[in-house]
Amino acid sequence: MKKVTWGVLSTAKIGREKVIPALQKSAFCDVRAIASRSLPRARELADKLGIAQAYGSYEELLADPAIEAVYNPLPNDQHVALTLAAARAGKHVLCEKPFALTARQAGELREVAGKVHIMEAFMVRFHPQWLRAREIVRSPEMGELRVIQAFFSYFNRQPDNIRNALSTGGGALYDLGCYAVVAGRFLFESEPLRVMSLIDRDPDFQTDRTVSAIVDFGGGRRLEFTVSTQLAPFQRLQVFGTLQRVELLVPFNAPLGGSTPLFVDSGRSPGGASAATEIMAPCDMYTLQGDAFSQAIRGEIDLPYGVEDAICNMRVLDALFASGASGQWEPVAAGHSGEGQ
Repeated sequence: MKKVTWGVLSTAKIGREKVIPALQKSAFCDVRAIASRSLPRARELADKLGIAQAYGSYEELLADPAIEAVYNPLPNDQHVALTLAAARAGKHVLCEKPFALTARQAGELREVAGKVHIMEAFMVRFHPQWLRAREIVRSPEMGELRVIQAFFSYFNRQPDNIRNALSTGGGALYDLGCYAVVAGRFLFESEPLRVMSLIDRDPDFQTDRTVSAIVDFGGGRRLEFTVSTQLAPFQRLQVFGTLQRVELLVPFNAPLGGSTPLFVDSGRSPGGASAATEIMAPCDMYTLQGDAFSQAIRGEIDLPYGVEDAICNMRVLDALFASGASGQWEPVAAGHSGEGQ
């Protein structure tokens, strides 16, 4: 198929270090332009990465008729506004997670969802280890899926780091908890009913630095997770059925271009001694994500998921913030649209 021409909004770290190089490796993507509020900064990164066109404003890039798709890695509080602007300009948009700061904000994109493709950039959903885990979960050998446990943490107390800025959507739930919620929804293949969360906030930044939660999917199925921006770096995903357990060692930041192990354990021997190891072939999940989005734009495949999926994920985050404030179970209802932090 003909390559999709891409433009990138901002020189954000995730873009310049991970997503742009991944898109440039894709057989379906042509990264043609990058924009920044600083033209010299845009030009510097364009020259470094071999991108033909640099713009000194986002509006200039969105006005470029050669650009078909836009990657939006702007700060969390700018995701909706710039995605909406790009879509109104006729561009398809791959937007970084979290999609918005509330489900209500995310819902604003329903206006353009039928006109262009819009997808939240959960690259993990394209990694072979996630696809294999879901395949195992669906098999009779797993028994009935009952419990998913996730842990995701790093340590960052830098005052000037955007992850520690409350006003622009910093904190553990937005940055890390969204992955845990997606893991539950991806593997249970359903939406949760209610949540309970315990939130500890940084005394200076007021961001949620550690969050522990139970997400009830009904029928005895639950997601349990802890995420933190101020704990020793670690991540793990455990999936428990009535007959088997599946473990992903590096579920969220899987090595790019490296192989990844997945464990399937019947529990016959203690300490994981009975676990069978499956090795996933090396890949770049960001490239796979770009491949899928570009193929959807060309009509080669259906869009894997869109705006409604992102709204569903935001509803869970809304409810988790609400539970942290109320100290009670909070519903995740179709009409639930809280106020974020």
